[in-house]
Amino acid sequence: MRHIARFGVSIPQELVEAFDARIQRRGYRTRSEAIRDVMREYLVSETWTSARGEVVGIVTIVYDHERRQLTHVLTELQHSFQGAVVCTTHVHLDKHNCLEVIVLRGKVDHVQTIADRLISTKGVKHGKLVCTTTGANLV
Repeated sequence: MRHIARFGVSIPQELVEAFDARIQRRGYRTRSEAIRDVMREYLVSETWTSARGEVVGIVTIVYDHERRQLTHVLTELQHSFQGAVVCTTHVHLDKHNCLEVIVLRGKVDHVQTIADRLISTKGVKHGKLVCTTTGANLV
């Protein structure tokens, strides 16, 4: 069984009330569950900002698949980073627009470089990188 640490903090009442309202809307059963998630998020962001260890990045891009050569360029780009691209999911949003979700794994700078290249490709309408962890060092 894990050792559980209990600790007290002093926080302005208004901040506690706002936090409680938010976590209730999100479906947390207890304040402790929400605080654990906030702490883990802080640790994951530290992994990304310190550029240490292996990370996972999820890149989403939206683009018009009829734009000349864009699908080919995006596919070739992913193939050039073959070792870091874990998987790709392609979704047809409407007659013209597609969404791709590309899961990347590797060192921070490498994952960031790939994400930047995908998102900045001419013809991509919107792109976003979501930074997460492999979970190996999280409690």
